[in-house]
Formats: sequence, C-alpha cells, structure tokens
Amino acid sequence: MSSKSLGFAVICALALVGSVSAHHSHGNYESTFIDIQGTVTEVHLINPHSWVYIEVDEGNGEKTAWALEATGRSGLARIGVTADYISPGDEVKVRCHQLRDGGKGCLMGFLQGRDGSIKDWDGHESMPEDDGFFDID
Repeated sequence: MSSKSLGFAVICALALVGSVSAHHSHGNYESTFIDIQGTVTEVHLINPHSWVYIEVDEGNGEKTAWALEATGRSGLARIGVTADYISPGDEVKVRCHQLRDGGKGCLMGFLQGRDGSIKDWDGHESMPEDDGFFDID
C-alpha cells in the first residue's frame, strides 16, 4: 500500500470515528417523562439535532435555564414545526426525558406551541397521554 493510500485510509477512518462519536445515543436520558413549562429563550432548528432553551420558574423565586434536545430540522419540518412555530418569549409546556445525571436538560418528547397544537419533537406524529398537562388555559 502506498503512503498516499495509507494516508487516505487513515483520514477516512478518523472521519468515521468522529462522526460516530458525535452522534450520541438516547442513553444519556431517563426512560420516563417529566413535564416542565417555561419561557422560550432560544430556538435552533438545525441538523442533526435541534435545540430549544427555556427559562423555568422553579417555584421558589429562582429561574433556571433548561436545554431541550430534539430531532433535526428536516424531521421537525415533516411534522409541521417551522421557524414560526415557537419563538423567544413564548410560554411553552414540554414533556421530555431528563438527563440521567439530573441536569437541566431533556430529550424532547412533546411541546405545545403558541397556537396550542402539540407536536412530537422526537420526529414522530404521536400524541401524548391525555392526562390534562397540555390543557389550554
């Protein structure tokens, strides 16, 4: 094998390892859902994962920032989530899988947008269990 071929093979192997490690599993998150609500501070509809940041009132006068991970922009577009679905300043309700370490981060399940519609931000077209959390006030 020539040094040029060997170099190309090494570069390809490193690129593959980098892309595999960059795409993490859902194992970082709990298997059960939690419900949170708060005010959107940022929305990033990007690939391979979209992010929504919200400020949550913890009930003791303290507010905390939560990072919510979702499927990529193209998966969200297929279920009707576009750039105007939510914006900073919107009040939202979210059902998600919290980080296993208890941190202020979640893998999104469902989010209720400003129009009252509920979308599955994991890219499916399913609906949450009807337990009253997403009732419109």
